[in-house]
Amino acid sequence: LLDNHAGASIVRSRRRPRGCLGEDTCRRPPVGAMKEMFQDMYYQLKEMRPRTLAHQVLNLCMIVCSALMIWKSLMVLTESESPVVVVLSGSMEPAFHRGDILFLHMGYAPFRAGDIVVFKVADRDIPIVHRVIKVHEKPTGVVDILTKGDNNSVDDRGLYAAGQSWINKEHIIGRAKGYLPYIGMVTIIMNDYPLLKYCLVGLMGLFVLTSKE
Repeated sequence: LLDNHAGASIVRSRRRPRGCLGEDTCRRPPVGAMKEMFQDMYYQLKEMRPRTLAHQVLNLCMIVCSALMIWKSLMVLTESESPVVVVLSGSMEPAFHRGDILFLHMGYAPFRAGDIVVFKVADRDIPIVHRVIKVHEKPTGVVDILTKGDNNSVDDRGLYAAGQSWINKEHIIGRAKGYLPYIGMVTIIMNDYPLLKYCLVGLMGLFVLTSKE
């Protein structure tokens, strides 16, 4: 019979090494695990029958088409050409911060000072999200709108096209109705590093193609 001290010494001697999942299996380094995963995907694609591969490609196309249908449906429901946008600067702090996701809806209500709108101007590819500070309604029905960022010291006339002092309804994409903080940082990072974006999209495609379900 062994006493407690001897038993304790035996238990100590059989402790699993650091980083091991079991007696004989240890965790692989992250780089090695990723390499092995890509190798498995490659061999799965290589050994896949043409009919099975065609089926997986159709699944991938269905996923892409479903995403496009959801986006188009949101455009119809929100009456906005871009129902979801990401804040790219700090000009609207403290209301919104860089990386926040905004949910837009156009609606038919008249624009009023205090509304937060997303608009496009000539010669600028990226929409701007700022607050309405002045609204002039003309007898003809045309509505002139002046905007400004909450964190800016001056209005947006310097951002408008040359010779333009106001924006109109046709420039506005939608009104901000809700937001999620910082979720859009993923989109910003992928836009800043296009190679990362292409790698992630390619990786998602490989997962779909090699999926067994």
